[in-house]
Amino acid sequence: MKQIRTSFNIVSVIALLALTAGCSTTSSTQNKESMLVASGFKVITPKTAAQQQKLQQLPPGHVAMVNRNGRTYYIFPDAAHNQAYVGGPKEYQAYQQLRVANNIANENIETAEMYQDAAMQWGAWGGWGMGWGPMGMGVGVGRFR
Repeated sequence: MKQIRTSFNIVSVIALLALTAGCSTTSSTQNKESMLVASGFKVITPKTAAQQQKLQQLPPGHVAMVNRNGRTYYIFPDAAHNQAYVGGPKEYQAYQQLRVANNIANENIETAEMYQDAAMQWGAWGGWGMGWGPMGMGVGVGRFR
């Protein structure tokens, strides 16, 4: 029974690692784009050569702040798809909050993985492991009374 449980724990960890690896291969850019859209950013496609040139000049993978006609805009370029995600201060604030929430969720996943790893190591040693604890080493069983 103990061997089945250990095998199950090993299979669980392997499945979790495979899932984590699969998620990490998903581009972080796609994750940003999803969060931007969820925050209210609009997808804009450049219509002129000048607009395309401006899109190409923006730092890839980063949200840039642009002031135009007294208004502030936040732009995330997606030059590969010839588009940009554009939002105002309200949308950018929502994006920042979503990033924080996403980071907390990721930290929770990492913590769960850490506990899973610890449980696996604990199970591999058989609970107290190698004779340590109340029953091993003769502690508390009446030998020292």
